[in-house]
Amino acid sequence: MSFELYRESFPFRISEVEIGASASGNGQQRSLRVGGASTLPFLSFDGAPGHLPVVGMEVWDVVPEPWPAPLENVLGPVASDPVGWARHCIEEWGAEFICLRLRGADPELGDASPEACATLARDVLDATGVPLVVFGCGNDAKDNVVMQKVSESCAGRRCLIGPVTSDNYRTIAAAAMVNGHLVVAQSPVDVNMQKQICVLLNDLGVPQTQIVMDPTTGGLGYGLEYTYSVMERVRLAALQGESSLASPMIVFCGFEAWRAKEAKTGPADGVVQGALWEALTAGTLLQAGADMLVMLHPEATRAVREHIKALAGGEIAI
Repeated sequence: MSFELYRESFPFRISEVEIGASASGNGQQRSLRVGGASTLPFLSFDGAPGHLPVVGMEVWDVVPEPWPAPLENVLGPVASDPVGWARHCIEEWGAEFICLRLRGADPELGDASPEACATLARDVLDATGVPLVVFGCGNDAKDNVVMQKVSESCAGRRCLIGPVTSDNYRTIAAAAMVNGHLVVAQSPVDVNMQKQICVLLNDLGVPQTQIVMDPTTGGLGYGLEYTYSVMERVRLAALQGESSLASPMIVFCGFEAWRAKEAKTGPADGVVQGALWEALTAGTLLQAGADMLVMLHPEATRAVREHIKALAGGEIAI
């Protein structure tokens, strides 16, 4: 007895985006390509799977407070030196890119100058030789100034700058375009709002190949199922022809997972449970269509990279 495997094909594909680029006289060595799929995640028998998801790690310009004990145990020795922390992520923990979070620029958390932020971003780039995602402090007025300086300092390096939202997209997106960068289009867990910010960016002149979407995610047990459904609807809409949503997606698994109280408790002072909480969050979002995953705990990072390899190697070839 035999049967014919049902195949679901889609007429469109996700845009391919390249992050990171060599520029004359600097130390940049690697770039990453994400996106390009014409089917749902890891279903290569239905269509072209595109590039495999990539796993990066988050670095802060200031030591986060409060700092969960499981993260303090493993990251504490390097957390006071952002450049060294970033280098450790690449050389010791296998991160494929770095996400530099400029929390210290917040007027209430140090008020670091735009020039200092720009210098740090450039130093991280030169020290690691991998693509860089730069996230602001969340204060729109300060981010507008900081991201202009960061864009200028890292001109030509194809960094991923963000977040840009419907409230602050003009200044940051314009600075990114002028200096050869890409932008993170962020929306609050809503398909229509994600479409809106992408349309606004397109109207401003930002092409789809220079946009990565951040649909805003939740950690395991904290809205993950709703996040999943929104991301899946975004991906399905893109594959069915909604061009404004046909960009790769980035998710901040570590940041979201470690906000959960369960991640900070459990066996071995929380190390096992916290790392698993982060890895399970990431593994779920992979199936929802995540192309770039930003992690915090080294063990979670390692586990997710191995999981991606297993999923890719286990694809059905017919």
